[in-house]
Amino acid sequence: MNSALRLVAVLLLLASCGGGDRSAPRNLDDACALSRERPAYFSAMRRTERRWHVPLPVQMAIIHAESRFDGDARTPHQFALGVIPMGRQSSAFGYSQALDGTWEEYQQATGNRRARRDDIDDATDFIGWYAREAYERNGIHPTDARNLYLAYHEGHAGFARQSHRTKPWLLQVADRVAQRAVMYDEQLRACGRR
Repeated sequence: MNSALRLVAVLLLLASCGGGDRSAPRNLDDACALSRERPAYFSAMRRTERRWHVPLPVQMAIIHAESRFDGDARTPHQFALGVIPMGRQSSAFGYSQALDGTWEEYQQATGNRRARRDDIDDATDFIGWYAREAYERNGIHPTDARNLYLAYHEGHAGFARQSHRTKPWLLQVADRVAQRAVMYDEQLRACGRR
C-alpha cells in the first residue's frame, strides 16, 4: 500500500471517530457527574458564560428542558388520522432546539454561518446570543432562568405580549427550569466547579 493511500485510510478512520458523542449523558440530575462525563460541554458553557454572561447553570437548565442534552433531539412527528405522517411538529433541532429561522438569524447576527445545532459549542453560544437579545428586547437579565426560558420558548415578541400567561403548563416548565438552574448551581459549588 503506498503512502498516499495509507494517509487517506488514516484520515478516514480519524474522521469516522471525530463526530463527537451527541447522545445524552447518563446522569442529568447531577451537574458534577455531568461535568466529569462531558468536560467539553463545560468548556463550551464556560466560553458562553464569558462571552454572553449567561451563567453556566442557567445554560444547563435550558438545555435540559429543551433536549435533555441530546444533540440529535428533534420534535415528534405529527400524524393525520393517527397514521398518515405529516412531518415534525416544528423545525426545532439539536441541543438548543432552535428553530430554523431563529438559528439562521443567529448565524447572520454572529457571522457564524457554519454553526450547527448539534454542536455543543454552537448550541451554547446560541443560548448566550438569545439571552442577550432577550435582555435588549425585554429587559430579561441573563441570570433570570425562568423568564429567559419563557422568552426562549415563546419568542421575544410572544414574551412581550405575555403569551405565556395563557399556558399554565409552560409556566410550570419555566418554574422547573429555574429550580433546576438553582440545583445545578448548588451542585457545582459543592464539587468546586463554580
